[in-house]
Amino acid sequence: MPHLTDAKIKELEALANRIRQDVIEMVVGAGSGHVGGPLGMADIFTALYFHVLRHDPKNPDWPDRDRVVLSNGHICPVLYAALARSGYFQVEELKTLRKFGTRLQGHPHRTALPGLETTSGPLGSGLSQAVGMAIAAKMEAKKKKESGPRINVYCLMSDGEQDAGNIWEAAMLAGKLKLDNLTAVMDRNNIQIDGMTEDIMPLEPLREKYEAFNWHVIEINGHSFPEIVNAFDTADAVYEKPVLIIAHNIPGKGVDFMEFSYPWHSKVFKPGEAKEALHQLRTLGGKITGEHE
Repeated sequence: MPHLTDAKIKELEALANRIRQDVIEMVVGAGSGHVGGPLGMADIFTALYFHVLRHDPKNPDWPDRDRVVLSNGHICPVLYAALARSGYFQVEELKTLRKFGTRLQGHPHRTALPGLETTSGPLGSGLSQAVGMAIAAKMEAKKKKESGPRINVYCLMSDGEQDAGNIWEAAMLAGKLKLDNLTAVMDRNNIQIDGMTEDIMPLEPLREKYEAFNWHVIEINGHSFPEIVNAFDTADAVYEKPVLIIAHNIPGKGVDFMEFSYPWHSKVFKPGEAKEALHQLRTLGGKITGEHE
């Protein structure tokens, strides 16, 4: 992938900030939806869609595209915003989130929008879907006997859904089959709908668990673009092992009264809260672009 310059980092930071604003505006317009997770994952999605992925928004069914599987489908506002901002559909359509007849459902519906690879909703199923895609990509490459670019499959998943047994069946199979074209990214924000993950169902030691299943594990600050991009670069170089990137994220990132607060996993804005959230993000955006310097 291209070298990450200082100018590119600043561009990605500005895009991530704009996507966070999109998320707030979408959820406010819908009157419901998830905000904590989408705000926390905005940097990961920005890095993927604007630097890492091999994809073509004008040709979303391009056979040699990388695949993105969103397992925790409830954070789809950040996916929709990344798709729109990268050119898959008009940004104006983001305003229709969760509206009657919209293509932007509360969980992604595969045939509704260009750029969606799966329908998601039931937590824990996305990694199995991604494993299937990674297996299929290897079979196709072997059948074609070509030395072209490898099709990579990226699975985005939450830490809370590690409670689901299906995740571990998929992890075991991926390790057995040495799926080095599969990279999973875990949103390790330590919250789920009922509280903190380590109170609800302790997950640690996550690194050691995945390593025991023959995965290569990388831990990063999920809000540092150099660390994010370096992790994806490293994943490309790993041989005969699937890769897990544990992204240590701040839920509600960018809005001080939402950060680290598990009720904001899914919460309706009270009067004035959305306005304050957008003010904070726009102020930060101005600092990134130098508009207020």
